[in-house]
Amino acid sequence: MNKSRVEALSDGVIAIAITIMVLELRTPNSASLDAVLNLAPQFLSYLLSFIYVGIYWLNHHHLLNMAEQVDRSVLLANLNLLFWLSLIPFVTSWIAGHHRDTLPVALYGVVLLMCSVSFLWLKLTLRDAEKDHPLAAMAIGSSRKNKYSIFLYALAIALSYWAPLGASFFYVILALLWFIPDRHFSQSY
Repeated sequence: MNKSRVEALSDGVIAIAITIMVLELRTPNSASLDAVLNLAPQFLSYLLSFIYVGIYWLNHHHLLNMAEQVDRSVLLANLNLLFWLSLIPFVTSWIAGHHRDTLPVALYGVVLLMCSVSFLWLKLTLRDAEKDHPLAAMAIGSSRKNKYSIFLYALAIALSYWAPLGASFFYVILALLWFIPDRHFSQSY
């Protein structure tokens, strides 16, 4: 199957998610510095979520670039990833107004966890689809960083019940971890 339709749909969903997030940003209700500073949690939530969506878009691009073909299982795995990515604007908006509350911080983590699980599923499914192309399957690489991330998201979700800001700190650390490109992605270019 041609992978260009998968890439086009994915790019569209990701672009819409970013657009929805930016439209949720509210302007200050006055021209004072205090009014701008009061919006810091909203802006920081947007910034973190934008980074996450950007990281997923970049890694998705690299992953599909290495694949030579897609099949039905890849399409389903990709749709699952897009579903979870499409929830990021919702949890971003909620955590922006309630960044010290357990449930919004935990649900933000659940969505990030499910994005990570979904990306792992997509990666493994693509690797299986490439079994007839060993070089492509090898280029897709291992999933070690993805598996560690899943564990750390689960840990952060548990932490959110006692320390929501501590859980948010984990989410920031995990975003920074994913800024470091996977070795097999950089070697494939």
